Amino acid sequence: MTGTKKPVDRRAQIVEAAGKSFAMFGYKATTMELVSKIAAVGKGTIYTFFATKEELFSEIIGELAKELREIADRTIDHDRPFFDNLSAALHELLLFREKHELIVKLSQEVRDFGTPMAKDGIAKLEQAIVAVLEQEVSYAIRKGELRSANPKMTAFVMLKLYLALGTEWSKHQEPLTRGELADYFSGLMRDGLLQR
Repeated sequence: MTGTKKPVDRRAQIVEAAGKSFAMFGYKATTMELVSKIAAVGKGTIYTFFATKEELFSEIIGELAKELREIADRTIDHDRPFFDNLSAALHELLLFREKHELIVKLSQEVRDFGTPMAKDGIAKLEQAIVAVLEQEVSYAIRKGELRSANPKMTAFVMLKLYLALGTEWSKHQEPLTRGELADYFSGLMRDGLLQR
């Protein structure tokens, strides 16, 4: 019996190598030459799939946005109350955001250098989270759990409030535990959003 080699997926190999490079060196310091070395392919091979570094970066950000959606889908259980789902989903999404090497590196690059593409990448990931929340807010409104409100605006405010409580608060105050954050956030949002 002869073994057949599985063909190498060069595109996936390049995307993986670029993700590693962006995570290690940031957007600004990553070059197509560096990606080609990490991927062990010629630069020409990269250009077969991606015309520019920006296009390659956008591909990676798109994959991260899909991962965020998958995390939300695994976390949300429509048999649970809206605010339980909201707290659990935001916790998992932001935990992913804090732990993922690429997102951490991009956040540092934005803070230290203000690199426009890094800013754009972070913004697209936040938009992906807002889109997930918007969908859940719309669902909760249809179910009668929330009063009628602009779902996108509500999702945006929820994300920013959760981020502020989870990250900004701890810069000047005693950090909140996951339970404290969930209780305060849910209590604050519930009083203004529950159907009366």
